[in-house]
Amino acid sequence: MILQTRTHWLLLGLALLCSLILFLYLLECAPQTDGNASLPGVIGENYGKEYYQALLQEQEEHYQTRATSLKRQIAQLKQELQEMSEKMRSLQERKNIAANIANYQVNKEQTPSDLLEFLHSQIDKAEVSIGAKLPSEYGVIPFESFTLMKVFQLEMGLTRHPEEKPVRKDKRDELVEVIEAGLEVINNPDEDDEQEDEDGPLGEKLIFNENDFIEGYYRTERDKGTQYELFFKKADLMEYRHVTLFRPFGPLMKVKSEMIDITRSIINIIVPLAGRTETFAQFMQNFRNVCIHQDKRIHLTVVYFGKEGLSKVKSILESVTSESNFHNYTLVSLNEEFNRGRGLNVGARAWDKGEVLMFFCDVDIYFSAEFLNSCRLNAEPGKKVFYPVVFSLYNPAIVYASQDVPPPVEQQLVHKKDSGFWRDFGFGMTCQYRSDFLTIGGFDMEVKGWGGEDVHLYRKYLHGDLIVIRTPVPGLFHLWHEKRCADELTPEQYRMCIQSKAMNEASHSHLGMLVFREEIEMHLHKQAYRTNSETVG
Repeated sequence: MILQTRTHWLLLGLALLCSLILFLYLLECAPQTDGNASLPGVIGENYGKEYYQALLQEQEEHYQTRATSLKRQIAQLKQELQEMSEKMRSLQERKNIAANIANYQVNKEQTPSDLLEFLHSQIDKAEVSIGAKLPSEYGVIPFESFTLMKVFQLEMGLTRHPEEKPVRKDKRDELVEVIEAGLEVINNPDEDDEQEDEDGPLGEKLIFNENDFIEGYYRTERDKGTQYELFFKKADLMEYRHVTLFRPFGPLMKVKSEMIDITRSIINIIVPLAGRTETFAQFMQNFRNVCIHQDKRIHLTVVYFGKEGLSKVKSILESVTSESNFHNYTLVSLNEEFNRGRGLNVGARAWDKGEVLMFFCDVDIYFSAEFLNSCRLNAEPGKKVFYPVVFSLYNPAIVYASQDVPPPVEQQLVHKKDSGFWRDFGFGMTCQYRSDFLTIGGFDMEVKGWGGEDVHLYRKYLHGDLIVIRTPVPGLFHLWHEKRCADELTPEQYRMCIQSKAMNEASHSHLGMLVFREEIEMHLHKQAYRTNSETVG
């Protein structure tokens, strides 16, 4: 009732405002009469051509001033109308939200018949039987198609293919269930189904099976459900059987509501390192700004491999200690060949103060204070581990080739298609509690060199009972650096390294510009020659 009253008063105010503007317009446009003014052309007075020209110019300036004033008032009116429309839209949205909340409260105690009615209403609201009016071509929800063996998908990411077998069990089970449901509809039709009973060549009832499935399409409206279009055909028949199915989404249900206190949650950031002292200095600059000055609940563990560069790393840590009075760090030195899994294992066991949340981090990672809180919120001992997807930046020399010098790192941290990509094939950055890491057995020490150990640990969690939280996060960036794939790597490791190197360099469009550089330069040369020829001619 309150929302309806506010809407009524807004409409009334809008009508009064329009009336006022119309009245002002009539006043401005009404001809002026002045009984005391003398009219030109009266007998006895001589007016020359210059007088009339001056009078016309004065009148023209007067009407121009009026027109400008009216345009300004009209623009102001449009702005006020737009503001009122936005207020009305906001009130309507709040009204809808209130109605949805009320429906949710009712749905919590609804009977099975009410729930069935709700699910049927989801079909009516979805774009199944009647098309919806969309604002642009980007508003269309596209279908993805599938056969018995393959799925053809648009949203591929970096690890999926345009055509592939369904890897996830839930997707496989979903499509199998849909095909079986379609067969059930055809073989055991309802009375209202628009299909005639057909007999086989010997007069028996025609039965369809999964081998008669030709193709299907599916799409999901996130607030309504998933629509399936299925097509079946017998090899010796001309007609197709078409079945439309819809899996409606039910009403929202409360699962849990709790308060999480992260004020005393310490994060032990563990960084394995070998060489790359300049990159470590850049890492510590971000660490100082985010962890020491903002978060203030961090312990840093650096596991350094080898002797070369060790003194430089110590110097950098001591410099941060003296400048910021920060002493919560541990430096572990290992005089052996670099092994990331080995370094993280040693770093995790170097902590001797009981349970702690760990963040496995690389030296070329840039993170924000907001990410650290996401780390705390999405990891829980004995229940959840957090595997965020990092946004990996492309080579700045290519991204910012049009500029003399690439901008500072802080200005490169943007989520754009030509600046980077979600590194959904990487599993190295993770937040998990020390007890969970030790219980599952840590990293596999048999994996040497680049890659592999992260995936191995990730799979162990997938095969266990803990929930794996996998999601892209905006506050975690992988800074570009040149990769070198060593000859000592196994063929599988070398392939992964080269794949990562290719993905990490530049976007599709920027790589295309590099491939066609000679063609572009030739075109520009021809254009310049043609322009010079026309100028001389």
